[in-house]
Amino acid sequence: MTTSKLLSVLFLLLLKAISVTCRSDSNGFTLGIRDSLMVAHSFHDHPSFGPAGGMHGATYTCDVDFSTNELHPELNWVIDIGQASTILAAVLSKYNLKNLDEVFPNGEMTTTEFMCHRIHQDICEQLKKEGIDFDGSICVKLWESHKAWASYRGLVATKEG
Repeated sequence: MTTSKLLSVLFLLLLKAISVTCRSDSNGFTLGIRDSLMVAHSFHDHPSFGPAGGMHGATYTCDVDFSTNELHPELNWVIDIGQASTILAAVLSKYNLKNLDEVFPNGEMTTTEFMCHRIHQDICEQLKKEGIDFDGSICVKLWESHKAWASYRGLVATKEG
């Protein structure tokens, strides 16, 4: 295979990958932010989790995408990046350097999927508490490693009326 043919094939594969990430059912504009957290937790020795059933640590990279169909009419942004970053830091501080078995003392299985949903809920509550208007979707993605992640996406409407 010639170099130009190989480059063409790679380009087509890249285009296919981009079209998968930019699905047509997603909102038009997205602002993404990133932070990280370190936790300890267990799965209460449940046999389905194997060695991870016992107490262990996890270091997560947390990506949050704020998506909306319309930019702010005056400011031309999805959401203020500074406010979004501050909210994420505040939410993650509830869990960072903590034992999740103590944060969730009722035996919850604090899987990565569970934590994505919980962080999403916390972000929504914080947006409302701070009176930040946002109408769109938020996707929380927790990376366990460069090979594994989980995410949760949900609609959000904090605007009055």
